[in-house]
Formats: sequence, C-alpha cells, structure tokens
Amino acid sequence: MATAVHAPTMTKAERANQRNAVLAGFLGWTLDAFDFFILTLVIDDIAKSFGRTRPDIALTLTVALAARPIGAVIFGIMADRLGRRLPLMINVVFYAIVSVLSGLAPNYQVFLALRILFGIGMGGEWGVGASLALESASPRLRGLLSGLLQEGYALGNLLSALAFRLVYPYFDSLYPGNGWRLMFFLGGLPALLSLFIRARVKESDAWHEHKTDWETYRKSLPKYWQRFVYLVMFMTMMSFMSHGTQDMYPTLLGTVGYSKARIADVTMLSGVGAILGGLVFGYYSDRAGRRKAMMIAMFFGLVMVPFWIAGHSPWRILLGVFLMQFFVQGAWGIVPAHVNELSPNHLRGFFPGFAYQLGVMFAASIPYVEAALGERFTYTQAMGGLVSLVFIVAFIVVLFGPEAKGVSFRKQSHG
Repeated sequence: MATAVHAPTMTKAERANQRNAVLAGFLGWTLDAFDFFILTLVIDDIAKSFGRTRPDIALTLTVALAARPIGAVIFGIMADRLGRRLPLMINVVFYAIVSVLSGLAPNYQVFLALRILFGIGMGGEWGVGASLALESASPRLRGLLSGLLQEGYALGNLLSALAFRLVYPYFDSLYPGNGWRLMFFLGGLPALLSLFIRARVKESDAWHEHKTDWETYRKSLPKYWQRFVYLVMFMTMMSFMSHGTQDMYPTLLGTVGYSKARIADVTMLSGVGAILGGLVFGYYSDRAGRRKAMMIAMFFGLVMVPFWIAGHSPWRILLGVFLMQFFVQGAWGIVPAHVNELSPNHLRGFFPGFAYQLGVMFAASIPYVEAALGERFTYTQAMGGLVSLVFIVAFIVVLFGPEAKGVSFRKQSHG
C-alpha cells in the first residue's frame, strides 16, 4: 500500500474538474437513491395494486439489493478497462430507463424483475462514481468529500420524501390507487446527468496511470483476497446498519398511526440529519482517522435506538430519527474514502465497488426479515432488536479492521 503524501497545488482547471467529478458522483448516487426510497414510501399502495402483502413488496427491495453485485462486476470491470466516464454515463441511463419501466409494470412478477434490473444499475453506480470522484480529489480533503459524495444517498432519500409529500397527493388524485406509478416516472431524470458527465468531467489521471488489462486482473486478485474478504464483511455490517434503519422505517411509522404526510416529514428530517452527519464525520475522519470516527458514530447510533423506536412520543421520535441518521450516515460518510484507500490502485474501479455490493447482497435480507418479524410481533420490537445487534457487531468489525488514511492514488507525488 502506498504511503501518504502531501496534496500537490492544483491548477484552476484541476479544481474545476475535481468539483465536476464529485458533483457527478454525488448526483448519480442521489438520483439512484431517489428511486430506491420512493419504493419504501409506497409499499402499501403497490401491495394493494398487485393484491400482495407488505412482505411481498419488501421482497422487491431485497432482490434489488441482492442484484447489486452483478452491476458492480459489470460496470466495475468496464471502469478499470475503459475509464470511469463512459461506464458512469451508461449506468445512469440504464437505471433511469428501468425506473420509468417500473412505473409501467402490469403485475407483481414484472415489477419484481424490473427491481432486479434496477439493483444491477444501482450496484454499478457507486463504485464507478466514487472512484472517479475520489481519484480527482485532494487526499487532504478526501474524508470531507467522501462524506459529501456518500450523502448524495441521503439527499436522494430526502428528495423522495419531499416528492411524496408534495407531488404524490397530486398524482394520486389524478389516478386514484396508481399515483405511485407516476412517482417512478420521476426516476427518468438521471438520464440528463449523462450529458453533464460527457461535457464537463474529464477522465481520472489515476486511471490513466494504473490502466488495467486482463492479465493484471488474473495475477492481482488472488494477492488481495484477505483484504477483499474483510471489506465484504465490513460492508455487510454497514449495509445492515443503513438498510436496517431506513428501508422499513416508513412502514414502522405507519403501524403506530402516522399519516402519509407525517411520514414524509419525518423522513425528510432524517435526511437532513444524514447529510449533516456524513459531512461532520467525514471531515472529522480526516483528522482523527477513519476507524475512530466510524466507531464513535456507531456507539452513539446504538444509544439512539430507544428514542428512534419510541413512536408513541412525538418529540422522542423526532429527536431519535434525526440523530439516528446523523450517526448512521456519519459512519457511512467515511465509507467511500475508507474503502477506496484500502483498495489496490490498479483495481479501484472493480475492487471497492464489488466488495461494497457483495456486502449489500449479504445484508439484503434485512427489509424482508424486519417486515416478516414486524407482522409477527411489532415493527418496533423487530427493528429495535435487530438494529441494536447490528450496531454492536459493526463496532467490533471496525475495531479490528485496517486503515490507510491519506494514501496516494497516484504512482508518484506531483508538486
């Protein structure tokens, strides 16, 4: 692993490209998450349309998560072989089309198949977008920019809640019982992002230096298997933590008497907490280290669980939901920097993205498990117990893991 270097002085053009690369990765992840979280808000409506149960619709979340490693492999290998820009453009157009088609699904089986395809697109975006953004960024600001990049996911959640609050009632009044379909049509907007990437983002210099061929893949991958296994385990626990506290939470609120409008308001509040947490802990990790910052966030996330599930007390749940996502996404804001720093330079398009998405796949069961246990007991009991266990195990995994804060992504320091 390379040693840390001082950031070189950047030209005006390099700074502009850094901003554009981070913006491209940020918006790609934002629009991806928007579509994913729209589904979490309309589970009951889709269940009624297709004559299925809540766990059946929660299963479509699970299969989307489980399909993400496929996208990580396809788009990750493309990114190492062809560069970051072209695969990212193809990816955002692909998942935008699938999102629109999801709104046209005639039955549950077609909808399930489309969510699998969406999962493939979602799995490809993170690895390619993160490598492009962070390879263009100064190591000195990598944690902060990592937090910004990752919280595109939280912004997508917030925007989905905003659309559900303001746009969904209008759609549902036009097409009673089918307003959820038009919500997925909004997921076609990411296609426009490909035009920005093509026009304003240049290829990563680090990719040009570490351009990979098939022989390099064959020889390199076995050398890093231990690091890869750790990253998969790490990302599994991080995914349990994120999806365990987000995906079925609107359903939990509905079971304790919250209206759709109130659920949207609480979800937006959680998104604000998430964005602030990602930025604060990402910045803090540049000074205190990646592992220490994540463990602090996980500890306080565990402390927040009793407030987070206290649906009978409005002030407690507002405090709990804000701080829960502040700490959960605070830890997550460090992930892009941490995982990319722990990855080999010449495999950065594939290695971190595939490890990330395998972790998501192994954690993909949690929405379905929470729904099944929630219907058997209560969602408060099911989610509170599972999430508490997840925080404890995630803390232990990070405690005994490696760190490579500030390593260079280049072959040599410039300046």
